[in-house]
Formats: sequence, C-alpha cells, structure tokens
Amino acid sequence: MGGAAILLLTGCSPQQFTVLNPVGPVGRSELQLIILSTILVLVVIVPVIALLAYIVVRYRDKPGNTAPYQPQWSESKKLEFVWWSIPIIIVAILGTVTAEKTFALTRPPEPTNNPMVVQVQSLDWKWLFQYPGQKVATLNYLEIPTGQPIEFILTSNAPMNSFWVPQLGGMEYTMPGTQMRLWLQADQAGTYQGRGANFTGRGFAHMTFNVVATSQDKFNQWVQKVKATGTPLTEAGYQALVKPSLAGVISYSSYPMGLFENVVTKDGGGMGNMGK
Repeated sequence: MGGAAILLLTGCSPQQFTVLNPVGPVGRSELQLIILSTILVLVVIVPVIALLAYIVVRYRDKPGNTAPYQPQWSESKKLEFVWWSIPIIIVAILGTVTAEKTFALTRPPEPTNNPMVVQVQSLDWKWLFQYPGQKVATLNYLEIPTGQPIEFILTSNAPMNSFWVPQLGGMEYTMPGTQMRLWLQADQAGTYQGRGANFTGRGFAHMTFNVVATSQDKFNQWVQKVKATGTPLTEAGYQALVKPSLAGVISYSSYPMGLFENVVTKDGGGMGNMGK
C-alpha cells in the first residue's frame, strides 16, 4: 500500500503540493519548519530501521553464530543515555524553533507602517471579505496586492471554521464572537486557492475561494472598478447571505458601517481580542 502511494506521488508536480510551494514569507517560514521536522524524524527513523536490520541478521539463530549469549543481561547505562538523550534533544530543538516561528507569525512578515486590513467572515457556506480601507467587499474571492503584508481579522457568523490559503501560510480559526488575526503576504502575482478547513455541513465542499494577487497599481484599478460596477451590500442582502445557502462570486461597492464589529459583539464578544 505504502509503495503504491509512493509510486503514485512520484508523478505529481510541485504545483500539486501547494503547501510545499509557498509564494510568500509566511509560507516559506512554515515550509522551513516542515523540512526541519522531517529531518529530525529521519534522524530517529533511519537508525532504528538500520539497527533492526542489523539485529535480525546478527542475532538470528543459525549454525555457527558467534554472537555472545547473555541470558542475565538486563541493562546498559550507555544505551539508556543514548536512547533517552536523542529524543530529548530532538524535542528541544523542534519546540524551540516552533515557538520562535509561531510567535514571529503574530507580527507582519515584513516591516510596514501601513498594513492592509481585510475583515473575513465565514458564513454557511460562503466567505465574505470586507476591505475597511477601501470600503468595498467581495464574496467568495479575494484580491490583494503583491509584496504587501495583509492583516486578516477573522470571525464567523456561522459554525466555527478555519481560513486557509496553503501557498500563503497556515490556517487560522474563525469563531463566533471572536476576532482572530493572521498575517499573510504574496510575493508573486497569481491566483491561489483558499478553503475552509473545518467541516460545517452539507455545503462545506463549496467553501472555497480564490486569492488573486496583483501589483499595487492593478489592485487600485480593481478597487475603482468594484466601486463603479459593484452592487451595494445592504443589511437585507447580508441577512440573506447569513442563511445556509450556496453562492457564487460577487463584488460589493459598499457595505453597512460596523457590519463586522456587530457580528463579533452580537455573541457577547467576550473573546473579541483573541489573536492580537
């Protein structure tokens, strides 16, 4: 079974392994952690498999085997030191690097005095993105400028979900009454797939969206186009979106003031500062 899986995977291109093909600093940082974890695991697995093969061959019952027979042997302090010190060192290295990279991801991936903010709501079964700096909104797709740190502020007006754009970085939860934060950045222009990573019912498979990364000039042109050709998102229109249903891609030229904040506080907002 494992051999068949390896043979099948060898025919896949790097593009199909999106997590292993990052296009931004956050994704690259997390890829480094994946590679380090893999190396540390191999440090244990390779010697163990090699020792297993050696022991099977060296100590198997066969005529003329000269391996020492020690029926009273019970322990070896040298071996105990080796097989306890190695996992302790591995856990210490992995824990230290993981903590360092995790706390680094709570800050912009690159220094910036003017981060772009996108407010994200997970609904049943759709994604609503609001741009408070540009005063526009989109449904089921996201447009961002390249080379710009983006601060995503996430909540949910539906069951808990998880916001994930594999090529840009790791996932973050969306929860009712809570604001979570996630920094991402795209260094290359392109279209990257995002998705909900928590099962939320029969329409869950349709909770996907595209992230379109373009130059700053093209992004500004897109904002002006949405303002000129998009439809306003009214309160009644938003209440219709909240109902469990499927929807396509929509651009909104405006949205009700305080919409995101009202969604957070309607459930109490007791954890509204989580993720800061």
